[in-house]
Amino acid sequence: MAGLGAHYSARDIEARILAAIRAAGLNPEQHLSPEELGALDHFHTGGLRASLELLEVAQIRPEDRVLDIGAGLAGPARLLASALGCRVDCIEMSPDFCAGAVLLNRLTGLDDRIEVHQGSALDLPFPDDSFDAVWMQNVGMNIADKQQLYGEIYRVLKPGGRYAFQEMAAGEATTSYFPLPWATDPADSFLVSIAELHAVLGKNGFVAELFEDTSDAHLNAPTADAAPSPLTLGVFVDNLAQKAGNARRSLQEGQIRLVRGVFRVQ
Repeated sequence: MAGLGAHYSARDIEARILAAIRAAGLNPEQHLSPEELGALDHFHTGGLRASLELLEVAQIRPEDRVLDIGAGLAGPARLLASALGCRVDCIEMSPDFCAGAVLLNRLTGLDDRIEVHQGSALDLPFPDDSFDAVWMQNVGMNIADKQQLYGEIYRVLKPGGRYAFQEMAAGEATTSYFPLPWATDPADSFLVSIAELHAVLGKNGFVAELFEDTSDAHLNAPTADAAPSPLTLGVFVDNLAQKAGNARRSLQEGQIRLVRGVFRVQ
């Protein structure tokens, strides 16, 4: 979750979440829906809309066991558990976000379907062949060792399992506008080209079922006309408007690309 801004304690995270929920006119004492929280807990380009689009192509079944890597506050995990009824394990490095995810799982009544683990995507704490599907959105650009990352994903997937992802890739021009949502400066950003991303997945044994550049579709997506809500990434992200603006400008100028894919284990 690099690039989000200030570090918050678990208690601060919980307080900020509850304050934002109440400010939005919601009652945390009643079960909330994942959709109601969507503007707050989907830490990736396109937010809840992008998660719903990935859900459409991921072909995840209710009986599947799913791993959400770099889960943040576990918004996508709650979407999967609520929409499909599947069981989801979350892996997240930040103990603060793990605490926030546990809180939101409880507030949505989904804590019996979602388990939150603190740990690294490069050393997944699960046996081989544990999952039917792995889900990851906007995480790889913070990880330099792509070979280890995708090797670990392959290892924990069952034969025939699927890896569904959304990721930022390097464009033809050098990334020059910082801070970005995932990186305050170039040292935090580990983008590779679309061709390199496809190649490293192939080297790790994955076969593409879907791989597409969604940059233009994202830029042309309609923006909501609803009144501003306290439930936004601004609860956690410093300088959100500047970072989002830099990301959009980088997309428009071809410095970065947004890709989506579903790859299968042979």
